[in-house]
Amino acid sequence: MSMLVTGMILVGALCLFDLVLTLGVVRRLREHTDQLRSLLSHGDRPPGRLRGSVGDFLATTVDGEPVSRDLLTGETLVAFFSPGCTTCRETLPEFVEFARGLPGGRRQVLAVLAGDREDSDEMVRTLTSVARVTVEEFDGELSRAFAVDGFPAHYVVDSTGALLATAPDVALLRVTRAA
Repeated sequence: MSMLVTGMILVGALCLFDLVLTLGVVRRLREHTDQLRSLLSHGDRPPGRLRGSVGDFLATTVDGEPVSRDLLTGETLVAFFSPGCTTCRETLPEFVEFARGLPGGRRQVLAVLAGDREDSDEMVRTLTSVARVTVEEFDGELSRAFAVDGFPAHYVVDSTGALLATAPDVALLRVTRAA
């Protein structure tokens, strides 16, 4: 009988210890979420909102259509990818799905591929159904206008060229756009 009581006390103690550890993990996750929000926020603006604007640019899509800052209408999603970037290739299906659900369709999405045209063909085929696509060299005119420093990169820009939101990942951009 004393073995049974000892066993029950031991199991109860282990359950209590597990509960304390679980509460600690939950607390740490909440702190982590708050830290991410503070990284995305800029002063008194909602998370993911930016001040500033995109520099002037003029480019041509793979379909021969001109694109420039002045030709952007409404809120436009602009994404930068590189064919040699593993993360870009892995997140491309998620981006395509996100872009497919945007109001305004293909006209409100601009995808920029940095690298050789030959290396970009597969990504161009994937993106043309949901975006206007341009291909440029690394540090090309669009990359300089948006001050891109890594791939992938995602921006939301209004018709005046003002940056509304940015994120390295579409999942984060989804969160900042909902804020």
